[in-house]
Amino acid sequence: MNNNRASWTARIQVWLPFLLATAVVIGMLMGLKMGNDTPQVKLVKPGEAPSSKQRNEKIEELLRYIEARYVDSIDRDRLIDEAIEKLVSQLDPHSSYIPSSEIKEANEQLEGKFDGIGIEFLLVNDTVTVVHTMPESPADDAGLKTGDQLIKIGNKTVSGKSLDNEAVVDHLRGTEGSKVQVAFLRGRDKKLRQLTLAREPIDVSTIDAAYMLNERVGYIRLARFSANSDKEFIAAMADLSEKHGMKDLMIDLRQNPGGYLQVAANILSQVFPNKGNLLVYTQGRASYRADYKSTGRSFYPVDQVVVLIDEGSASAAEIVAGAVQDNDRGQIIGRRSYGKGLVQEQYEFSDGSALRLTVARYYTPSGRSIQKPYGKGIDYDHDVAERIKSGELLSEKKIKLKDTTSYLTHNGRKVYAGGGIVPDVFVPVDSAFYSEFVQSQHEQMQVFAFQQLKASDREKWQKLGLPQFRKQYQVSTETLNAFQNYAQKKGAKNDANQWQTHYETLRRLLKAHMAQHLFHDEGYHAVLNDGDACVAKALKALKPGMALK
Repeated sequence: MNNNRASWTARIQVWLPFLLATAVVIGMLMGLKMGNDTPQVKLVKPGEAPSSKQRNEKIEELLRYIEARYVDSIDRDRLIDEAIEKLVSQLDPHSSYIPSSEIKEANEQLEGKFDGIGIEFLLVNDTVTVVHTMPESPADDAGLKTGDQLIKIGNKTVSGKSLDNEAVVDHLRGTEGSKVQVAFLRGRDKKLRQLTLAREPIDVSTIDAAYMLNERVGYIRLARFSANSDKEFIAAMADLSEKHGMKDLMIDLRQNPGGYLQVAANILSQVFPNKGNLLVYTQGRASYRADYKSTGRSFYPVDQVVVLIDEGSASAAEIVAGAVQDNDRGQIIGRRSYGKGLVQEQYEFSDGSALRLTVARYYTPSGRSIQKPYGKGIDYDHDVAERIKSGELLSEKKIKLKDTTSYLTHNGRKVYAGGGIVPDVFVPVDSAFYSEFVQSQHEQMQVFAFQQLKASDREKWQKLGLPQFRKQYQVSTETLNAFQNYAQKKGAKNDANQWQTHYETLRRLLKAHMAQHLFHDEGYHAVLNDGDACVAKALKALKPGMALK
């Protein structure tokens, strides 16, 4: 009898997550909110299977029995969460369940804002050091300055070798309106100062850089497609057009993981002056086809367009690249994009958790789906590693698409589906930049660059501006040697031959970090772009006098 009970207990433990997942998720999907023009999901037909109510009653009965009779106590909520996660993982690589404990952070990434005090910081000598206060943020209004060292946040001491960035962020962020007290040191003053700050919503710009590459070409680098990215993009175009006379536009979407589809369509409308150009369309098993077209309300005229992509450009980034390519609006420069052609819809539950469910595929204007294969036997998450192994990142000839079906662009050029957007102009990866040796040095550069910049240097270069910094500042041999000693002490590899081989790459990287501390992300990317092969190829593609037709 005891053996039978043990066997029954073991069986419950094996099947419980799956049973819970099946019942709970079926119940969730029955009530899933779909778009206005999308029918409700219906999983079973009357008479073909038990109703969702019966299924839920069955699983509820099972849970009550386990809670009443199981040998050990159980965490009901944890079991349900794990069961849902297990079931959703059987769908596609991009459907996901987000527990309530993680939903705030997940939504912050999409919305492009968080509740905090508005500082950027580095851990310098195991101390939280302010490197930038965001304009009009609580920290800026209260008078925190670059170089201030935070010693306590609330009643928590934040210094020492056990400190990490994530822990500091957790202490600084909170709900809007809540207050946090910080104690800090400034300069050589040993007196601990204190401030009490009320957390506020902090907008995080998704425009990493927007500046003129030359007298004609404007450059905009977009990090992701969050809720306000289209407004930020228009503001960047306004500055480049009205103040600098931009004629042609380079959009850098390298390493952009995507975001909101509608935001991507809004941005595309700014480079398609005519109304009615098909930009992308979506369609799913339970949703009708939805077309997204240019609005005809482009605010600033643009002649030529080029878009930069790489293996990290996904989702909404691929929508932009696909629309530009299929409509022959401009050229795509770089390497084959990630290959995500699925659309997710977020459904939020009463307990604060959420389901992001794939409800449709999107298609470029020519009708191609660029979703790369997934399913049994496919190592989806290691696709980029396979591209490295195959040599694709170094040679266009190594690109191998699973689906070689050809489609035609507006002007009759052949393009292909399945596995990402293949660029019109291929640019191999900078193998020196991503070498193991350079990356081991790169990890130490941000702190070193911050320490190297004296207050007088900051004031001088910030007054002169980024263009003059790019032209005039050079990392001296003495500074680079000092960095070599610093990096070695911090555990970076010290190989004389590697240092000689990668000397110029390291010099360029160190200058970029100097520029980042002076001019934020725009400074970093502008300096790197001065020696970027992809940017150089894109500039060559923008031939003078080739106006929009």
